[in-house]
Amino acid sequence: MAALARIKVSEAELEAMVPELNGILAWVEQLGEVDVTGVEPMTAVIPNTLRLRDDVIDADPLTAGGRRDEVLANAPAAEHGFFGVPKVIE
Repeated sequence: MAALARIKVSEAELEAMVPELNGILAWVEQLGEVDVTGVEPMTAVIPNTLRLRDDVIDADPLTAGGRRDEVLANAPAAEHGFFGVPKVIE
């Protein structure tokens, strides 16, 4: 496991960790025995719903919605209607 995690563990540390890791693995095996028939998978204990907004172009002049050309005129570089950025992958 130390090799997979790419950490260096001495023999003394390893001997101390073995019982602890065995306990963790036994607990994980216990979880596998739990009957979860009919239980829906979830990503969190508390449902986390995000408020969504309509995906529309904002015509408000204070937020520059719908004024792409004016915004890009302030950019150091623009290509095909988008901000131009330096290549970062060689």
